[in-house]
Amino acid sequence: MALIGEILKKAIDFYGLITSDPDPVKAQETVLRSLLEKARLTAFGKRYGFTEILTGSNIVQAFRQQVPLHDYDHLYSSWWHYLLEGHQNVTWPAGQRYFALSSGTTSNSKYIPVTDDMLDSIRRSGIQQVLSLKNFNLPPDFYEKQILMLGSSTSLISKDDHQEGEISGISAANIPAWFRGYYKPGLEISSIPDWDEKVRRIALEAPQWDIGGLSGIPSWVEMMLREIIRVNKLHNIHEIWPALQVYTSGGVALEPYKKSLDTLFGKPVIYIDTYLTSEGYLATQKRPDTDSMALIVDNGIFFEFVPFTDSNMDDQGRVRQDATVYTLGEAEEGTDYVLLISTVSGAWRYMIGDTVIITDKKRAEIKISGRTKHFLNVVGEQLSVYQMNEAMQKVQARFNLQVQEFVVAAIRQDGQYINKWFLGADKEIAGAKIAAFLDEQLRDANKNYKVARTKSLKGVSVEVLPVGHFYRWSEEYKKLGGQAKIPRVMKEEEFREFERFIKSI
Repeated sequence: MALIGEILKKAIDFYGLITSDPDPVKAQETVLRSLLEKARLTAFGKRYGFTEILTGSNIVQAFRQQVPLHDYDHLYSSWWHYLLEGHQNVTWPAGQRYFALSSGTTSNSKYIPVTDDMLDSIRRSGIQQVLSLKNFNLPPDFYEKQILMLGSSTSLISKDDHQEGEISGISAANIPAWFRGYYKPGLEISSIPDWDEKVRRIALEAPQWDIGGLSGIPSWVEMMLREIIRVNKLHNIHEIWPALQVYTSGGVALEPYKKSLDTLFGKPVIYIDTYLTSEGYLATQKRPDTDSMALIVDNGIFFEFVPFTDSNMDDQGRVRQDATVYTLGEAEEGTDYVLLISTVSGAWRYMIGDTVIITDKKRAEIKISGRTKHFLNVVGEQLSVYQMNEAMQKVQARFNLQVQEFVVAAIRQDGQYINKWFLGADKEIAGAKIAAFLDEQLRDANKNYKVARTKSLKGVSVEVLPVGHFYRWSEEYKKLGGQAKIPRVMKEEEFREFERFIKSI
């Protein structure tokens, strides 16, 4: 096995020497042309003149002019609902075998088509991630170890001509045969739909595995690790997995979870961030000297960027049809953008719901800054989730606190607006001191927030809760595990319901 590890490491290193990352702008132009050519005879392609676009001298400009912007509700009601009814050749050639289910935060529920071309795209993106490990200087024996991928159930729902499930479950169900010997917890445990039972089985079998890498949403990975440690009476997870060296995160910002995750490890672990959504594998961290992720610019996804400003958004948090839209080549570093994608699953100029900041244009590197509907701006605060996460890291350092989850809303109290925060943490602490410190950090980070605090935003309130309260709420109203995410920002009505639930515990 040591020989196999040496061979794999040398192969990956050699591949890195003979290949280089593509020019992002040129790669994106090639991707757009390929998408239009393949979809030109679909109902969508005919409706919006893809053949005509392809004959023009500037396909990007023609694409912008002829194809409208979409959010999920618009694309589903106009086009994707036909796919669920069994029609083919609607927004992408032929039909598809899978729909990714997502509770979403921009819509109550989603059915995202997952084509065979998208599954191929996700596999190729996974290979890009593996090949980028050459930059992290991992020892040869890492490539011999197993990888524990914690996702949703691979036991998919069969419906007429297709199957439904979360994207992590669909991807795991299509793992290539050669990888199954490395993959844990294995297809049998992965098919268990009940979260608690799945984690129980993982905890019982964990000592038999030789795990070198972990993958999954941070909150659920943390819950799993804590249960493994509890059941097996460990001090940290390295007592049974001494070779664990890499944790690949995804789905949410990683930084808020690092402090609490570090307490579960017995030695340093390399954190690698990824951006896998129900709509596609969008980006992955390719080098150790940054926490930004490189957009995967040459693999079936075309990216567009809309400046996240009031003039470009409607009152429902959707991009306006007359919004300013940029390509990667036109966008600038350091600006909040709403991300649009066009994909090999037949999403076209689709608002995925995330906002991003380009941190390195030449490398096409980004950070996720928040969600279009998780942007707190009720009374002019204009706070992004990125700024909230940054402030929360300072709170953790100042108060020696592990804040694993948080949620905030602008609520009316005594006739005036305040920002009320619930923090899910590892210990009890009075909220008043945290509120004053958090308020100070946000004033320093955001001039709009600072102005709002002198006018319409009259106060800040913080309550610290056991983090388990958040997970019990998630289990009750969403579900545990998989791709389920706890929102950072709520509207007042939803926040009041959340508050009533946690007060009843």
